[in-house]
Amino acid sequence: MPTSRVPRQRRFLVCEPRHFAVQYAINPWMHPDVRVDVDLAQEQWQALIHTYRSHGHTVETVPPVPGLPDMVFAANSAVVVGGRVFGSLFHAPERRPESTHYETWFKAAGYDVYRPENVCEGEGDLVFTGRYLLAGTGFRTTREAHREVQEFFGVPVISLTLVDPYFYHLDTALFVLDDENIAYFPEAFSPGSREVLERLYPDAVLGSREDAMAFGLNSVSDGHHVFVPPRAEGLASQLADRGYVPVPVDLSEFHKAGGGIKCCTQEIRP
Repeated sequence: MPTSRVPRQRRFLVCEPRHFAVQYAINPWMHPDVRVDVDLAQEQWQALIHTYRSHGHTVETVPPVPGLPDMVFAANSAVVVGGRVFGSLFHAPERRPESTHYETWFKAAGYDVYRPENVCEGEGDLVFTGRYLLAGTGFRTTREAHREVQEFFGVPVISLTLVDPYFYHLDTALFVLDDENIAYFPEAFSPGSREVLERLYPDAVLGSREDAMAFGLNSVSDGHHVFVPPRAEGLASQLADRGYVPVPVDLSEFHKAGGGIKCCTQEIRP
């Protein structure tokens, strides 16, 4: 097992949480009667952006829009592979207007954007591994969208079924460590999907439920540094043992809406 790893510079797209709130409930984490500390959310988000930049990554921003409190979760807006953008069509009506604003940003940046015909929530359910796309379904993105994605990118798509509503998006239960490996929470997946992951990634880092409930599997890796919630201590310990460098970033205020580090981070792959 290697003791040192090489980071790869990334380009991230984010959205300031100026209008962040919990105004509706579309997952088990969301309770509109629980107050959101917007100042704390801003502070935590700014710390994430500073951390990315201090580790050499490029960060670009989409302007937040009033009335769209979940727009901060930029990962759900699209999936970008090889400079091609597959947009989003949200399951919840409350979030559907977000797609237009992200599409506007991508077009202004010189990208064409494909509009899906089926419900698809971007990197929330589509995780690019370098060889293929792992694709979540069960709560949000549909299997029909998986077929659309494969036709669009010409990249093999491997469907995985999520079974625990607390892990309603694939990126709440699994993230890519580098070109060879992933970390995931096995109990979030159906038995058959677990078998698929075991075959593909026999040396994967397996998170506990405690790690998963702390949004540890909603982390971001550059191949060397892993930006991970501080409460996911067991996961961080495993990562360090594998030669990665855990970088704690607290986004606990966003957990109230069912989001974490990866949810706030869209990766633009050239």
